[in-house]
Amino acid sequence: MNDWQAVIGIVAGIISIFGFVPYLTAIYQGKTQPNRTTWWIWTIVGFILLASYYSSGATSTIWVPACLAIGHFIIAILALSYGEKGWNNFDRICLLGAGMSLFLWWWYQTPLIALSLNIAIDFLGALPTIRKSYYKPKSEDPLPWLVFLLAHTVNLFALKSWSFELVAYPLYLFCIVSVIVLLLLRFQIKSILGLNLAGKKYKNR
Repeated sequence: MNDWQAVIGIVAGIISIFGFVPYLTAIYQGKTQPNRTTWWIWTIVGFILLASYYSSGATSTIWVPACLAIGHFIIAILALSYGEKGWNNFDRICLLGAGMSLFLWWWYQTPLIALSLNIAIDFLGALPTIRKSYYKPKSEDPLPWLVFLLAHTVNLFALKSWSFELVAYPLYLFCIVSVIVLLLLRFQIKSILGLNLAGKKYKNR
């Protein structure tokens, strides 16, 4: 493992830690209402993936998953008091799917299958927040997600090889957070693009 990859991995972990600071602040300020399903599934899967990811030899990119697992657990606890109230049918379906996937993960002990199933479970956990980001973008503060996206972007540069076992989880995290960021900021992005297009039309007159 190259020293620079180890350093990049540590830097990505530090950045991810800083992402939880504005997120926790937003929760206490009432700007963010975390979804219970998302954060509890992410907590459980986070620690499982952390263990399996470490056993696969991904030491240079282990810092982000480690920091995320701890941060997810803290937010999951807070979600019980400060998160969205109740469990809707969509949450229940995601929880059921996650439970079935956990059983399959336990049944199939092959590392590659376990990694794939854990990512699938994590995705089921992300769906309620993706749905919430689409329908209620103001219920999430975009700043922490931008910091998380930066951490996941930096973490990709810490990869020491591009094998599926090492790439799958960091790339998945990058993609899923990118989707959430785009959903939360889609109106601002449209506004900026609209202004740019209007400016170009004005200049062409």
